[in-house]
Amino acid sequence: MSGSPMRKVALRNLAAHKVRLVLTVLSVVLGTAFIAGSFVFTDTLQRTFDNIFASQAQGVDVRISPESQQAIGIPLTVVDKVTAMEGVRTVAPGINGPVTLLKDGKVVQTGGAPTFGEAYIPPDRAVADPPEFVEGTPPTRAGEVAINTGGAERAGLGVGDEATVVFPSKGPVEVTVSGIYEVGGSGGTGGLIALQFDDAQARELFTDGKHVAYLDIAAQPGVNADQLRDEIATAMPEYKVQNGDQVREEMKQQLGDALKFINYFLLAFGAIALIVGTFIIYNTFSMLVAQRLRELALLRAVGASSGQVGRSVVGEALIVGLIGSALGLAAGIGLAFGLAALLNAFDLGLPTGSMAVLPRTILVAMVLGTVVTVFSAYAPARRAATIPPVEAMREEFSSSDESTKWLRAGIGAVMAVVGAALVVIGAQGTGGNAALTVGIGALALILAVLLGSPALSKPVISGLGVLVRPFGPIGRMARNNAIRNPRRTAATAFALTLGLMLVSAIAILGASAKASIGDLVDRGVQADYMMMGPPDGMIGVPMQATDDVRAVPGVQDVVAFHGIALKVDGEQVIGSVPEGPMGSVLSYKVLHGTDELGAKDILVSETFAAEHDWSAGETVEVTSMDGKKHAVTVAGIYDDMQLLQSLVAPMALYDETVPTSFRSSFMVAVKAAPGADLGAMRTDLEQATEKFGTVQVMDHEDFKGVQGRQIDTMLAILYGLLALAVVIAILGIVNTLALSVVERRREIGMLRAVGMQRPQVRRSIYLESMLIAIFGAIVGVILGVGLGIGFLRTLQDLGLETIAIPWDQIVLMLIASGVVGILAALWPGVRAARTPPLAAIADL
Repeated sequence: MSGSPMRKVALRNLAAHKVRLVLTVLSVVLGTAFIAGSFVFTDTLQRTFDNIFASQAQGVDVRISPESQQAIGIPLTVVDKVTAMEGVRTVAPGINGPVTLLKDGKVVQTGGAPTFGEAYIPPDRAVADPPEFVEGTPPTRAGEVAINTGGAERAGLGVGDEATVVFPSKGPVEVTVSGIYEVGGSGGTGGLIALQFDDAQARELFTDGKHVAYLDIAAQPGVNADQLRDEIATAMPEYKVQNGDQVREEMKQQLGDALKFINYFLLAFGAIALIVGTFIIYNTFSMLVAQRLRELALLRAVGASSGQVGRSVVGEALIVGLIGSALGLAAGIGLAFGLAALLNAFDLGLPTGSMAVLPRTILVAMVLGTVVTVFSAYAPARRAATIPPVEAMREEFSSSDESTKWLRAGIGAVMAVVGAALVVIGAQGTGGNAALTVGIGALALILAVLLGSPALSKPVISGLGVLVRPFGPIGRMARNNAIRNPRRTAATAFALTLGLMLVSAIAILGASAKASIGDLVDRGVQADYMMMGPPDGMIGVPMQATDDVRAVPGVQDVVAFHGIALKVDGEQVIGSVPEGPMGSVLSYKVLHGTDELGAKDILVSETFAAEHDWSAGETVEVTSMDGKKHAVTVAGIYDDMQLLQSLVAPMALYDETVPTSFRSSFMVAVKAAPGADLGAMRTDLEQATEKFGTVQVMDHEDFKGVQGRQIDTMLAILYGLLALAVVIAILGIVNTLALSVVERRREIGMLRAVGMQRPQVRRSIYLESMLIAIFGAIVGVILGVGLGIGFLRTLQDLGLETIAIPWDQIVLMLIASGVVGILAALWPGVRAARTPPLAAIADL
């Protein structure tokens, strides 16, 4: 028999079952759409930023900068040295830093985009063409500022308007808009606010008078930029020396690394969606082949070879895969549009540009979707091709393969034991290796559930039969239908199992993070009020705010906590720097030595001291981000405390190593004097910090609430992405039930013929679906709770010491799963109820 007739059979079979085709294609579409959408979204962001960066560092032949962005900067003495070098036309110091813009006393929100200020450089001293002013003029004296067009529009500012700019280290400064200019680069710049100050005022506000952030150099006409770069690099080996192209490429690389994380994040959820879709497709083709065994056997009987039959089934899968992948690619592009619009609606400050659909995205979406679909159909196709024709024609409708059921269950049981053991072992430690062990155990448990669910489904669903007992014979029929084909039931439920496993684990992570923060605050914070800056952490609490708070009546102690970055043994360490009597606002335990800090002393946590083999009284060496080494003494070792990080440094080291423009407090703790009126004090604190615009005054409960809302925001994004997997799982239940209705067509017809009413048929399908959904949900929740606890144990060194299980949320998920099962059965139930009794009985 030639291949052409078999192709016709495959095509006609697809055309004859349009509903089945649509449901199967839809599962492929959803899986590939998320993969394609994530690529398109991140590629679009990358292209837009590339276009913006292409306009950066224009005219720069050479840039001199510290090895680290957190370094103190380039000494001004280097400016004179570089200016005097042969081949140098001009030198433009980089004078800039983060700021906050206030309009009418309120913060101008950027949606996550940066707000920064810089010095305006006149054309005669600039290395590049000056910015194009669309209104007004550049700043010429202190108190004047120019603003970019996007920032002016967002803030509602025009030439001559007044505003306030808050500096981390200097506090608020009143300014008047002198001009509005266009930021270079194609594409929108999101919520970016860029302010330009008079050069003299910028030096006062952004520098310590001794350093600048970097130096941009323009070569004299005829001088080779790369040759000049090499000469400067030889003369100044302690600094990073780059040409303009290298500067732009480094900017792109830094952004690319950030976007790569987002891309991996989205692709991970796309992979989850694709895995869920894979099981649905596999389940679908298994059922289709089982229903068509007599048809395929008849083809074998009239001369079709086993290879032709197998290729026919795989051919159908190939067509479904190609159609689904193509539609998924189109849906992915639409998803990227929707995601960009959604993020813009939430005002996240992302730049805008035309959608980027690269050939790689098309190739990955088409190949991945098609290969997954064909792979899912291969096993059913092979089974259809190997069953002898006479045996298949005798079979009424094939059920699960009993010969391998218990073998799979045995393998699943072994993997469950191994997986559980790995999770328990990993949970005994902390860090990356422990988390990896738990992750491997999680994979083993997921595979165990996949293999063992058919054997598990019968006893569990039999037990769940109590839920449908009030429905009498209809309930018993629904329970029997759910356990009749364990492999089909398990495959249908597995999609929901995987989705709810992830949802449960994330719910435990969120609840435990909130509980850990609550315990940390209750146990470790003795302050009555805490003040913090905006959530993005760019500004923090301005240094001047601490002095203003000290003058508030009833205040006994004010301690500002600053952040410092140091290197120990080549690795970066983030530490805390208290400015004030730390012991009056925090409760911590000194295990060795003292907590009295001198100018050359540090405190370290017990874990950090053990890792580096440090002891109290020992002199050690730390390195600041500009490469300078500092000999310090370990004054004391304290019990690990998340609020203090791993290291506590003195203010003297902070002033010496942190650039002026980046100095601020990540938290200011206030202790009230005995007998002070806390309510009145809070009002006074809010009034004292009102001029800064960004400072939040919080008591213990407020602080917990703010941290909890940030966690909820993060979890909302995760839940939104996981919703796709749940949607696919629901469609899988719809698909399976619809196909099972076809499989049981004669049975339903018989029931209708002996008096079963249409509402009873629908009810039996609804109840069957509910039992399957609850079975999948129970297994998923049990897995999610176990894995969530295991992973949390490995994160104890990050401060997640309290494990909390949100039982109310878990119970709600189980109830919702039952409702989802009923909703998924609406259409298959109606279809089953409409089955004509006589036609169904006569159907072969």
